[in-house]
Amino acid sequence: MARGNGKSEMEPQGLDLEHELPPAEETATEQSATTPAAEDAAALGAELEKLQAERNLLLDRMARLQAEFDNARKRAAREQQEYKDFALADALKNLLPILDSFDRALQTKVQKAEDFRSGVELIRKQLQDALEKLGLRPIPARGEPFDPRLHEAIEMVDSNEVKDHHVLDELQRGYKLKDRLLRPSMVRVARNSKK
Repeated sequence: MARGNGKSEMEPQGLDLEHELPPAEETATEQSATTPAAEDAAALGAELEKLQAERNLLLDRMARLQAEFDNARKRAAREQQEYKDFALADALKNLLPILDSFDRALQTKVQKAEDFRSGVELIRKQLQDALEKLGLRPIPARGEPFDPRLHEAIEMVDSNEVKDHHVLDELQRGYKLKDRLLRPSMVRVARNSKK
């Protein structure tokens, strides 16, 4: 039987076969769409765990290296202090005989001033020799040209006793320790008057 719309009664109405999918196919498509995402998440999780393990290993290694560095720094400071103490002990050993000589000089009853003076001169010579062994050298001054690297001028004095800009008097002796200036000489410098 034909109806007015041109369709037969046998044809089901409202079914559009081209666009509808059966339920079984729909479920398979959803599963295939979620499987790669789950695999990606699992891969990212594994990568994250690997990176965290590597970070922990590097942090542990850094902490160990920092501790080793601190220990090495402390050891170097301790060795440097021990070296200074050893050098100081060696220097003091050289000075102890001089202290003994001063003690003996103070215990002796001297009859004459000349004897006391000669004893003090011997002790001074003994001290000078001990200091020279340690590398201490006096800076020559009197009659030498004025050198601002070695001499400290206290005053300029008009004098013809020595050449112009030469040391006239040494007020305090200067010393060098090997090649290093320990203390400059305090001097008076001659200034020749013009005629």
